[in-house]
Amino acid sequence: MIDLAIRGALVIDGTGAPGIVADVAVEGDRIAAIGGSIGAAREEVDATGLVLAPGFIDAHTHDDRLILGGAEAMLCKLSQGVTTVIVGNCGISLSPVAFDSRPPAPLDLLGDARWWRFPSFAAYAGQLAESPPAVNALALVGHMPIRIEAMGGDTARAATPAEVARMEARLAEALDQGGAGLSTGLWYAPGGGAEMAELVALARCAAGRGGLYVTHLRDEGNAVEAAVAEAIEIGVSGGLPIIVSHHKCTAPENFGKSHATLAMIDACAAHHPIGLDVYPYCASSTVLRPEWVRPDIETVVSWSVPHPDRAGQSLAAIAAEWQVSLGEAASRLVPAGAVYFSMDEGEVRRIMAHRLTMIGSDGLPHDERPHPRLWGTFPRVLGHYARDMGLFPLETAIRKMTGLTAETFGIAGRGIVAEGAHADLTLFDPARIIDRADFAAPTRLSAGVVATWVNGRLAYGEAKGVTGICAGRLLKRGS
Repeated sequence: MIDLAIRGALVIDGTGAPGIVADVAVEGDRIAAIGGSIGAAREEVDATGLVLAPGFIDAHTHDDRLILGGAEAMLCKLSQGVTTVIVGNCGISLSPVAFDSRPPAPLDLLGDARWWRFPSFAAYAGQLAESPPAVNALALVGHMPIRIEAMGGDTARAATPAEVARMEARLAEALDQGGAGLSTGLWYAPGGGAEMAELVALARCAAGRGGLYVTHLRDEGNAVEAAVAEAIEIGVSGGLPIIVSHHKCTAPENFGKSHATLAMIDACAAHHPIGLDVYPYCASSTVLRPEWVRPDIETVVSWSVPHPDRAGQSLAAIAAEWQVSLGEAASRLVPAGAVYFSMDEGEVRRIMAHRLTMIGSDGLPHDERPHPRLWGTFPRVLGHYARDMGLFPLETAIRKMTGLTAETFGIAGRGIVAEGAHADLTLFDPARIIDRADFAAPTRLSAGVVATWVNGRLAYGEAKGVTGICAGRLLKRGS
């Protein structure tokens, strides 16, 4: 008798192929059979009228700390059908550097010094082995922590050769201990001083250990084309695959530039591996910086250390109440985070529809008032963009959050419903699935995800919520 039989679902396998109605058998942590004569099971699920897909892979998260928090902490992902998260993005990773005081922005998006307690990647991996996460995780190594350490915090300049060598040594150690690649956040101050020689040296170090280059571009506005060109040069010179994070073109004067940037990505793809991810919203979310605010871009505070009561409030309203400029209000609020309504809906759709685009939430789970992408990204793509807007077929939407992501990140045996694959599975109602989180209620559960299995174990059910089972694993590229 097999462990689990899911009967009569429309199986959409993550490859982009049309779905087929079939029974699926699960034995242990693997898919044992699809179709044919599947006998009795210890657990039977009638999935008539529902879609069974591979568990969704969130291509871009800041869940480094969240996955340490147990099953309840991961409700925001399990309730969307997410079974694997990519952590360590934007040059921010919770290891391999420990801090004894609050780290500089944007590292503090993951928390204060209490959470920066992992002096090596092995220490972080050991914590996940001792207390397994509720979802699988693939972990990148952030550029900013190792740069701050190597340069003694003096990061507003180019690194010396000796400092670059220290970064390379730290990166090599972390990759040897299980890191999946190098991530950078060149838009942020701790990473922004890095020049091409430093970045190519680190990229070559990662390439020598089978790693990726994943980047929050140096600029997503006026100089976005130059920033894409820089990312491509780093990846090609370094000899490793490139992934452009949460691709966007911000501010009205830059709307439409994705025509050029996507053409650049296509040209690179003709001779070098490259991918990109996007979240399905017209607003971004990150730290609040006075120099980033402007009157024509609505900004909402998501958290503030000195003024926690201001979370969820408009920066313009706060400035008016305090009778100060937007910049002065922001200065009084920092350290803080914000949501910036800075993108064009047509451009978001254009980028999302691109053949190489994966889906990532970029959610910030420790914000007091998080962007709704943390809770709604995947049902929003499936319900709003695929079903209601007709941006692409359901099979394409699922591939963008499963098979394509597994291929791009080099995650073997996941992102696909196939015999012998890991039993990361999502069962959802295609007629009901939709995001319900919005900017007024950003943590509202999505509708329509019926069940989520991680490595063959039921982790979430629509009727019961999270089950408390933590069956996730720290993954390695290629395994």
